[in-house]
Amino acid sequence: MNRITARNATMKRALLCAILLTMPARSAAPSPAQRQAPASRVAENARVRAALDWFHTNLSWINDQQARLTEVPAPPFEEGPRAATVKKVLAESGLAVGIDKVGNVVGEMPGAIENEFVLVSAHLDTVFPAGTNVKVRREGSRMLAPGISDNGTGIAALVALARALQSAHVKPRRTILFAGNVGEEGEGNLRGMRELVDAYHLKLKAVVVLDGSGTEHVTTKALASRRLEATITGPGGHSWSDFGMPNPVDALIRGSMRFINTKVPVNPRTTFNIGQIEGGTSVNSVPYAARIKVDIRSESEEELGRLESALRESIAAGVRDEMEPPRDRYKGALEWKVELLGSRPGGELAADSPLLAALRAADESIGNQSRLERSSTDANIPLAMGIEAISIGAGGSGGGAHSLQEWYDPAGREAGLKRALLTILGVSGIAEEKAQ
Repeated sequence: MNRITARNATMKRALLCAILLTMPARSAAPSPAQRQAPASRVAENARVRAALDWFHTNLSWINDQQARLTEVPAPPFEEGPRAATVKKVLAESGLAVGIDKVGNVVGEMPGAIENEFVLVSAHLDTVFPAGTNVKVRREGSRMLAPGISDNGTGIAALVALARALQSAHVKPRRTILFAGNVGEEGEGNLRGMRELVDAYHLKLKAVVVLDGSGTEHVTTKALASRRLEATITGPGGHSWSDFGMPNPVDALIRGSMRFINTKVPVNPRTTFNIGQIEGGTSVNSVPYAARIKVDIRSESEEELGRLESALRESIAAGVRDEMEPPRDRYKGALEWKVELLGSRPGGELAADSPLLAALRAADESIGNQSRLERSSTDANIPLAMGIEAISIGAGGSGGGAHSLQEWYDPAGREAGLKRALLTILGVSGIAEEKAQ
């Protein structure tokens, strides 16, 4: 009897386990991504539909704004005139607009929740020095000018998104900040985005960076990078009477040759680039100074450190080689230094983040597919600080970035603008309309 009872109890437990295993699983609470309102639901809102329609009927205005803003020069550290122009356009859209202490122009669209912010940004600066001809010319459907795509496209999208939302009287749930930020290119060291994140950090819920053209990608991984300057100095002199004096240019060439032979791994992907070299005063003078500027990037912080060390060791070796006989040491010695001009931290957006869910839903809504990418953008700063952030193109197509032959074709711009708007509203939400 006891054996039969034990056998029955065992069978009951087995049956209970089988029932439990076949029951549908239920999570205790929805994930943040699951709580995100789908873009399809956002797009069903009548005012949002009006904002989306606004793009189609105002494409000429958007194109004209892009040309107008591109023609306002914005060299590194000289973004002021362009910031003033963007401020005027955002103010004309009804936003409260100001310029902060580092030169960012920021327009605010108040939400129902005033202490939670979604930041939409586009960098104002270009890589081109003062004096560059930035007059926009048109060839067929293309617009051509230095900076027309990077980042004339992003700035034009910034002002268009603000104008569309205001024209359609869309009231966001979270407050949306529209910022034209400084310091993305060159040696700016992302100073504009650093200031924005510092100013709004505790209240910042998401960052959407508009950078360049296209709709086929989304940057969710921040590529770490460092920018360095190596300088070699000496007494300088005359090419004839001071022949044999240690030459900073010669030493820099020796060191650079060593550095460019540094082996880098394919995985993690690691790159370096000597982007600038300068020195000397005339062809018949021994230079008193020479310098190079180097950009190093890697998916690994360890590899970044190894490359920086390799640069320092190479420059030191170049100086040593230059000081070897038959150089006349009595005519002076060389000194060298390597300085860090800027450092961009790495970071990564979680796969289940509400922001990425909003972007995916926006893609689905417009029939778009986008690949995840790693890149170095303004999104590096919020991602490194644990704030949800992405960088996306603003539609259309472009090429020749950072060259005098840069171009932009607005065909497909409307899809990029819709994608951006639906993503932004996907994370900001839409305020509930009060019953009349």
